[in-house]
Amino acid sequence: MAPPTPLLAVRGSDGTFLLRGPPSCQESSFCVVYGFMPAKATVFNHKCESVFDFGTGPRNVAFYSPQGHILVLAGFGNLRGQMEVWDVKKYKQVSKPQAEDTTHFSWCPDGEHIVTSTCSPRLRVSNGFKIWHYTGTVLFKHETPSNKELWEVLWQPFPTGTFPEKEVKYQASPSELGSTEAKPAQAYRAPALRNKPQTASSKLHEEEPAQNMKPGAAGEKQMSKAALKNQKRREAKKAAKQENKSDEAPPPAADSAPASHVTSSCGDPETDKKIKNLKKKLKAIDELKEQQAAGKVMQKNQLEKMQKEAQLLKELEDLELGL
Repeated sequence: MAPPTPLLAVRGSDGTFLLRGPPSCQESSFCVVYGFMPAKATVFNHKCESVFDFGTGPRNVAFYSPQGHILVLAGFGNLRGQMEVWDVKKYKQVSKPQAEDTTHFSWCPDGEHIVTSTCSPRLRVSNGFKIWHYTGTVLFKHETPSNKELWEVLWQPFPTGTFPEKEVKYQASPSELGSTEAKPAQAYRAPALRNKPQTASSKLHEEEPAQNMKPGAAGEKQMSKAALKNQKRREAKKAAKQENKSDEAPPPAADSAPASHVTSSCGDPETDKKIKNLKKKLKAIDELKEQQAAGKVMQKNQLEKMQKEAQLLKELEDLELGL
């Protein structure tokens, strides 16, 4: 048995009548619209951990479909009525229509159609309503005569579960009225800057796209903000650990003795021992010379050691030559 066709109740200044309309998702999540304009929108789970970030945009309200499978982010009131329709199972944008001067928005119980209206006393001009398919097409449009007012528009209620969830469509439904795709708004620029290339400093704010629309997001596994934060913390901890290791590692040993001191073993243990002692004394003299060059005052015995450098070099040369 096919589900009943939902009816739309329209109450105007000339009475109330019924108009026949056109032929569970993540229960533990919720959406929050917050911040200054352009406002951010984020879906959180029951632990208040970020699940998906929609970035920023001209929005101030959010509406889930009755089945919870589609989410509409919209900017009504003092905004221009931009809407973003999202498939919240795939977190993929379905459409981006625009309904200007909207004072009321509501989902049809079937989860496929929405109504936007301009009603009195919020606005007493341009009263009327539109029935949309969530793919962005206008299926019906009613304009209230200028000498009358529209007060309220309501869908006929049905028990929960009357209309089962259907697969989300991405192709716009056919309609004679077409769609009202929102055009990207151009930020105001002073006349003196209009012929110049736009720079980051000339922007009033940085617009942030949804997390799956950011550069480099395609093909990568999307992670929540909490997961990204934990990953960055782990990477920072690992980098700090490696830096500490490099700081603790001893520098490579450098032979401070002159190149002429380095020779191969002579084969005689006694001679090798004498050569080793001479090299040790020469190294100590080199250290004293460095200290003296740095401005340190040398003691008498240290000066005497330094004066023996030429003699020690001669002895070392003789031993290495086997004289």
